[in-house]
Order: sequence, then C-alpha cells, then structure tokens
Amino acid sequence: MGQRTQRHRTSASGLEVDAHQIELIGQVVANCAGLSRAELAATACELLGFQRPNGRLKTRECRDLLERLEAEGRIELPEKAPGRPRGVRTSIPRTPRGAAGETISGTVADLTPVRLEKVRGRSDNALWRELIGRYHYLGFTTAYGASLRYLIKIERPRSAVVGCLQFSSSAWRMAARDQWVGWSDARRQENLQRVVQNSRFLILPWVQVQNLASHVLALAARHVAEDWQQHFGVRPWLLETLVDAQRYAGTCYRAANWIHVGQSSGRGRMDREHRRHGAAVKQLFLYPLVPQARQRLRGEL
Repeated sequence: MGQRTQRHRTSASGLEVDAHQIELIGQVVANCAGLSRAELAATACELLGFQRPNGRLKTRECRDLLERLEAEGRIELPEKAPGRPRGVRTSIPRTPRGAAGETISGTVADLTPVRLEKVRGRSDNALWRELIGRYHYLGFTTAYGASLRYLIKIERPRSAVVGCLQFSSSAWRMAARDQWVGWSDARRQENLQRVVQNSRFLILPWVQVQNLASHVLALAARHVAEDWQQHFGVRPWLLETLVDAQRYAGTCYRAANWIHVGQSSGRGRMDREHRRHGAAVKQLFLYPLVPQARQRLRGEL
C-alpha cells in the first residue's frame, strides 16, 4: 500500500483552503502583480467562490486568509498600503445633528412606540457614525464582515433619535459560546453564519429612561432575523454580544432574557499570536432566536 499524503489545509476567519486551492491562490498572486491586497482578496474570492448567501464576496475574510498563508510562508503578498497607526480611531465629523439634546426622561410607556429604523442612505449612515463615534466608548470602527445598523427612534414627547444598534458577523471562535452550543469545528464552519453579533448598542447619554435598553433589545430580537435574511440571504438562529464587565453589568441583556454563558479570552479577532490573551476580557451573552437553537446549530434538527 502506498503512503497516503495529507493535504495541508489552512483556515482563517471561517474560510478554509486545501493545498490545491493554495496553489491557485499563489498563481493569482504571481500573475496579478500590481494589485493591492484587497484586490487580490476579491480576485481569490471570485476564483474560489467565497461568497455570502446574498452573493457578495467575502473579501475581508479572504484577506485574513491570504495574510495567514503569507505568515506560513506559502505565498508572498505585496506590501501593505500605508495606514493609520494602531489604536487611531476614524475621524468623525461633529455636526449639529449629533450634538447633545435636551434630557429625555420618564418611562418607556411615555415614549412608545419606540421604533428601530434601518440605516439607509448617506444621511442616516453619517448620523449613525457620528453618534457612535461621539458617544460610544469604543467609538466608530468598520464592522467585520456583514453588518446591519439601526437608529432607535421615538415620537413622544418629541420626535428624536435616542440610540443606535449594530449587528454584524459573529466571531470565528469563542470558547464559551462554542462550549454552550457543543458543536464540532466542521459544524461551526458550516453554521457560523447562523450566529449574529450585537456589536454596538448605544442609548444616548441624555436619554434617561428606565428599562428602555431592555425594551430595545426585545424589539431587536423580533426584527433582526427577518432583516438579516432579507439583506444577506440567511436567517440567524442565535445572537451573541460581549459586555465589558469593568464598565457594565449587562443588566439590560439579563432583563431582556439573554443568557450569560461565560467570558471571552480578551484576544480579539486578529490576535493570531496570542499576544493579547487576557486583555479586555468581556462577558458573553447569548440569545436564541429559534427553539432548540443549539440542536439546530449542531446539525441535529
């Protein structure tokens, strides 16, 4: 019996390639001199069929994969374009629309109906970016992968925006979540698109209404599955979020029936060399959107 050879496989950000695909990527890199890393990632996506369910290319994830292949010495990428120093936030213009408003107080009943309005067009997007950039402690950064944004609006006692929400692609690995689901690596790769992360949540600081945050989370749980499917072609089964325990207790998530399952490692998505292990540890909360979410994610239903 001849000796069996195992193809070398590489994975990053939910994408996996075998030796033959790596050879094809190497040919693309060699034959497309002059293209940027982003352009090479888009080309590789088209070649290998790395697409979201709605047909959009997984360019950002593919770029992570290319950089992993480069780190392994399997391809050689062009130099990175000059960028901002690490830790420098995106500059957000300050406009009268994003200025602090008059205090809004009372009860949720005084404000109802509270609406989640999907961000559409440049004007809404600019306002969302400004509010997050000015008033969210993490500031504005471009969401990883797919994302969906909302403005939180009221009509009483006056028409106003009272906050912002963002849902985006989930983290590739998260030990507490993966243990709670109980899935294999193969099943995680297959069904991770069914998990969506609440990556930004902001109630504006001059809005002081008890239980408003948990009320908004309940609204989001009723709307995000349909909206995500409409935009990206796949219906999520589970929501996740990370809460900085040094700043917040996660009270609104608990009140909205999210499940606390543990904490993150603190590394972040891109810490491949484990240099940030234990930094900025956050509490992980999950919210199943369908019955028997764990069984579905494990492929048992």
